[in-house]
Amino acid sequence: MKKIITTIALLVAVISSAQTQFEQGMGKAFALWGEGKSMEASAMFERIAGVEKNSYLPNYYVALINTTSVFTEKDKTKIDLLLTKAQDALDIEMIKDQNNAELYVMQALIYTGWVVADPMTNGMKYSAKVMETYAKAKAIDPNNPRAIFGEADYQLGGAKWTGVDTKPLCAQVDKAIELFATFKPATAFSPKWGLERALESQKNCKK
Repeated sequence: MKKIITTIALLVAVISSAQTQFEQGMGKAFALWGEGKSMEASAMFERIAGVEKNSYLPNYYVALINTTSVFTEKDKTKIDLLLTKAQDALDIEMIKDQNNAELYVMQALIYTGWVVADPMTNGMKYSAKVMETYAKAKAIDPNNPRAIFGEADYQLGGAKWTGVDTKPLCAQVDKAIELFATFKPATAFSPKWGLERALESQKNCKK
C-alpha cells in the first residue's frame, strides 16, 4: 500500500500543471492520496465521478483506494464497508465497459481483499473468481503487467498451502517486470502502479 502511495505522490508534480477542471480535480485527489489522506482522496474521486461520466478513472480510484485500505484494516465491519464501496464504484464502470483489462484487474483485487480479510470463510468462495477475473483481463490485454503480476502474485501468496510449483509463477513475475518497463499508460491518470510490488515479489522468488 505504501508503495502505491509513493508512486502516486510522484505523479503529483506532473499533474499539478493540469488545466481542465477534471484534471485539476484528479490532481488534487492524487495529492491527498499521496499525503496519506486516503479517505479524503476517495471522497474527491467520488465527487469527480459524479460529474465526469466519460472516464472510468475516478470510480476506478475509489475502488482502488478502498480495496488497498483493506490490507491494513483489522476491523471486519470496516472491511465489509470498504470492499462494498469499492465494488459499488467498480460496478458503475463495469456496466459501461466490459472490455477494459484494468477494470478486471481491479475486480480481482477486490476478490483478493475478501480472501485476505477472512481466508477460512472466503478462500473457497473467491479464489476461483480471482483467477477467472485475471484470465479475463489477460484475454483483453495479454501484455498488461498488472494482470500478469496479479495472477502470479495471488498464486504465490497461497503456494505454501497449495503446494503449487512456484518456478513458473516466478517466471511470470519476471515477465510482468519486463512489461512494466515498456508499459505506456493511456493518460497521465491511467493506472501505472505495481512495479515496486513486483520487484519485491521477484526478490522473494530468488530466496
